Amino acid sequence: MPIQKNCTVVEAVRLNAFAYSFTLEAEGMTPEGPDQFVHVKCGHSRLLRRPISICDWEENLLRIVFEVRGEGTEWLSRRKAGDRLDVLGPLGRGFRMDREGRYLLVGGGIGVPPMLGCAKWTAERSTAVLGFRSADRAMLSKDFQKSCKEIFLCSDDGSIGRHGFVDAQVRDILEKDKDFTAVLACGPKPMLKNVAAVAAEFGVPCQVSMEERMACGVGACLGCAIQMADGTMQHVCKDGPVFDAGEVDWNV
Repeated sequence: MPIQKNCTVVEAVRLNAFAYSFTLEAEGMTPEGPDQFVHVKCGHSRLLRRPISICDWEENLLRIVFEVRGEGTEWLSRRKAGDRLDVLGPLGRGFRMDREGRYLLVGGGIGVPPMLGCAKWTAERSTAVLGFRSADRAMLSKDFQKSCKEIFLCSDDGSIGRHGFVDAQVRDILEKDKDFTAVLACGPKPMLKNVAAVAAEFGVPCQVSMEERMACGVGACLGCAIQMADGTMQHVCKDGPVFDAGEVDWNV
């Protein structure tokens, strides 16, 4: 059940020129599983909260990772240890995972952080494919190395890891080994569409975490609606952010 409270920033770390990692004191906000999110109020003058996936957690602590994308996240990036944030959460439906499962985890850009919770959930049995625009945007690779059996890095410009998009790496992995419980992916919609297509080609179940602008975070405002393959509309904040890939209408 989501709660709203003022959470103290325990640690604030800059990961690169664009991304920040905050650890929050968040008693009572322990998520049910990977890739639920919190809604953070970013300054008194800004009406809408910012949705941020939960990257990691332990007892009474949540870790969130975000990139500066506008005024709200720029304000948030200036917070320091000891500051307090108005936080609502945990929210949404995350990845459905078996702790004994073996997953292929795929993250692109700011879709990388929530996959770390998935990696820790399966205790070094899963493989991660992490994609970034360039080396200066890479983050959390050491955390994934500690929590995964194997990791692969990709970049759009070839400045780190494999030159190219993550779906090509996913294809190479599945051609050699299809014995994964599922492919789990988070990132921009074009990336998710391509990863879902590769997973379907090899007959591996796929779940995707969708990114949409959110206002209320609880399904009341209807602002984050997406169209499904059966013609119905679902709301990313309440019905997602995670959906089975086959449920999503990728042609909209």
